[in-house]
Amino acid sequence: MDLSNARWRKSTRSGASGGNCVEVASNLPGVVAVRDSKDVTRAALTFAPVTWAACVTQIAEQP
Repeated sequence: MDLSNARWRKSTRSGASGGNCVEVASNLPGVVAVRDSKDVTRAALTFAPVTWAACVTQIAEQP
């Protein structure tokens, strides 16, 4: 999948210290891409938007 036009944004849950960070690109048609900001050369994971929304909802509901 071509992610060259992805506009990556860092998770709001990532700390300012540069620790464990996740970046998300949701500007691509029909896909949400997720990558590790510490190693952007590795492959990104891609999800259907509905699948990504369900994942975020599940995470947000955790104590």
